[in-house]
Amino acid sequence: MDSALIDIYDTLLLDLDGVVYLGRQAVPGAPEALVRARDAGVRLAYVTNNASRTPAAIAEHLVHLGAPATPDDVVTSAQAAARLIAERVPAGAAVLVVGGMGLRSAVGARGLRPVTTAADEPVAVVQGISPDLSYALLCEGTLAVRQGAWFVAANADTTMPTNRGVLPGNGAMTRVIATATGVEPVVAGKPEPPLHRESMLRTGAKRPLIVGDRLDTDIEAATRAGADSLLVLTGVTGPMDLLTAPPEHRPTHIAADLSALHLPPAPVTQEGDAWTRAGWAARWEGDRLRLTGAGDPVDGLRAACAAAWARATGGPADEDGLKQVAEVLSL
Repeated sequence: MDSALIDIYDTLLLDLDGVVYLGRQAVPGAPEALVRARDAGVRLAYVTNNASRTPAAIAEHLVHLGAPATPDDVVTSAQAAARLIAERVPAGAAVLVVGGMGLRSAVGARGLRPVTTAADEPVAVVQGISPDLSYALLCEGTLAVRQGAWFVAANADTTMPTNRGVLPGNGAMTRVIATATGVEPVVAGKPEPPLHRESMLRTGAKRPLIVGDRLDTDIEAATRAGADSLLVLTGVTGPMDLLTAPPEHRPTHIAADLSALHLPPAPVTQEGDAWTRAGWAARWEGDRLRLTGAGDPVDGLRAACAAAWARATGGPADEDGLKQVAEVLSL
């Protein structure tokens, strides 16, 4: 029997939203796939750009969904942001928290003093997503940044997937303070290095696989870290996004969901002018990509991506042709 994808790696650095769950609901099959991975001896670390909840609350949610987790398995952008600030400012310094309890808790755990008003003369302002983020708190953050406080964002995700649809993320919300002050935040979360630095320090991973649903955060973070990546199609990324992805957004592996961890890797083979995978063939006819075959559409997407990415440096492609391929592979 061929080895499974999971056998190549010692640690999974897993995004949450769009990978393990969507809002309060588990992605079908995800908890079971993670239990199997843990039972096989693979270290699990849940690495999330969401800074609104504490690691304990996230772990409790994961356990409720059937996924194996403890608070120590959860690494948040709030923790990465708090470490980033703590390494720069004196212990006990005031930090204005524009966000929820997860961010306040992370700041306090690093020996800093979370505050909610610019009158406390904070040395830094840190912002993370929170469902009850108020205009008043955004005003306090704006005043503090204008007074010279260092502006740090837990993450720059412009959107976040939920079971209701795609909603504004922290990156969208940070534009309020950035626009009002003219100051851009330093970002701790993916794809910037601080969050995966935090993850690597905590897990001691030697052969990590970074798993996510977003090209501009999860996959770019893996590229920048020099680590392998798995893109699952249970979140915000679709076929057209992958076909047109620039080099830094191209995953090592593509899968429908986390069940692929327990299947053999799915390499694409180049045969003459065609890129083939399990009954599918993708080839260029001039500037138009053609995909033929049948079977699992994810295999077709893998073949089409290999062809599209090989072409990326060979001149512009016919976008209508790419859209037709994407429509054929709509999952």
